[in-house]
Amino acid sequence: MTASRLLTAGDVRRLLETHDLAPRRREGQHFLIDPAALRAIVRDAGVQPGERVLEIGPGLGSLTLALREAGARVTAVEIDGGLVRACRDIVGDDPHVRLVHGDALALDLAEVVDEPVAVVANPPYHAATPLLLRLLAAQRVTRAHVTVQHEVGQRLVARPGDPRFGAVSVKVAAYGRARRQRRVSRQSFLPVPGVDSVTVAVTPQPWRADVARQAVLALVEAGFAQRRKQLPRALAASGWARDTVAAALAHMGLSPAVRAERLDLEAWIGLARVLGNATGKP
Repeated sequence: MTASRLLTAGDVRRLLETHDLAPRRREGQHFLIDPAALRAIVRDAGVQPGERVLEIGPGLGSLTLALREAGARVTAVEIDGGLVRACRDIVGDDPHVRLVHGDALALDLAEVVDEPVAVVANPPYHAATPLLLRLLAAQRVTRAHVTVQHEVGQRLVARPGDPRFGAVSVKVAAYGRARRQRRVSRQSFLPVPGVDSVTVAVTPQPWRADVARQAVLALVEAGFAQRRKQLPRALAASGWARDTVAAALAHMGLSPAVRAERLDLEAWIGLARVLGNATGKP
């Protein structure tokens, strides 16, 4: 791979015209056109020669080429058939790039890759969060580096006390340690989105709690479904008796007036543990 092979704005425009394609803004299709940003993303991800990398939403192949430049073996999953054809023209017969036409939210990851993988991706904006959570849950990912809208990135790494802290913040923390890496200017994309992006890295961590992770995540989902309500009232909608939840919170040294947004992952694990031993549960 050579530097000249990374796509620029002119390349992307020509590809779109050649293949009679147009970016689907409603589906969050924004193509990276800045070689410097592409190389920085790959460098931040620590991609090593020969490493297997899973890319979700390769689009026209901008990031795919940058990954290959670093020596990665790339498996790229793209839902848009037109983009698959265009991307195939770009990567040619490279034996170290495998293009898969399919929906990453529906595919069985074990059928796509047969070894541990690093995820490096610029997924469609609207699907970035569910894709990240699905990949982390598959437990085959060694690390994930995703480029997302700035606001989404803030939510992924938020902690209690931050107004952007929510269910997704806790869910990501349940799978690993998330940190913001790099701001990517909106001018690095075509079409230009309305906001800048950021890259977020997630390093998976083993689940060591004595409570099932899915039980904790279900409780988190229920608590944040009505995040403005006090937890006893919020969890009542999922079948928990208010008195039971209030007693569990008191046992943990928390006020029954606490709301979901005040609890970090460890507190949610503790609450799931206490409620798991309580009566009055759904």
